[in-house]
Amino acid sequence: MRLQFKCKKKMIETAAQRSNIYGLLALIYRAEINKTLLQHIKEPGFLSVLSGMGAELKDDFFKRPEDELIEDLAVEYTRLFLGPGRHISPHESIHHERGDGNWGELWGADTIAVKKFIETSGLEYKSGYTGMPDHISVELEFMQEAAKREAQAREADDNDGALYCLRMEKKFISEHLKWIPVFCDKVISEAEMAFYREMAKITKNFMEFEKGEIDNYISEAEKISSSN
Repeated sequence: MRLQFKCKKKMIETAAQRSNIYGLLALIYRAEINKTLLQHIKEPGFLSVLSGMGAELKDDFFKRPEDELIEDLAVEYTRLFLGPGRHISPHESIHHERGDGNWGELWGADTIAVKKFIETSGLEYKSGYTGMPDHISVELEFMQEAAKREAQAREADDNDGALYCLRMEKKFISEHLKWIPVFCDKVISEAEMAFYREMAKITKNFMEFEKGEIDNYISEAEKISSSN
């Protein structure tokens, strides 16, 4: 019984931690860094998580006045992701090379596919949202919610529900998140400030880890289902 309890607790914690990481990454790419998020990032516990994921933030990130740092990060965010000049569009339809050639422009086939995937999952966009469905922050937020629901299902001993969430996560990763490493490589190459370069590194590392581990999470859930 104790082994079963420990196993359940570990799976709940893993799902919750994954949800939190997806949520943080979604915030980083959604908009410019504000003071609240910056202070959260500087918290020791959070820095420990970032360090464990391979991020190396330099001394100037901690020693520079916050208002000055926030302003420079806003300029960098705009330059990298918004333009108006040459920039790195944070949208799947721009970077995900498709065999049918329907990619490289906004509102491509993948934009529509992501919109349908999210809507058929039972989620919906907040009223007033005017962004595009395949923005990286939206896709990461979808994974945040899916992993959160997985954790809630495990907490309620609803293993079938957890398994459903995991299979949905795997499908979304395989169909819609495989462009993110390409995007991250471009950010790593173009970023002038260490912050966005390091965030791109941990985003890429995390997605590669997720892709490799998702089958293990599913296998664990299937074993529990078969034993019940």
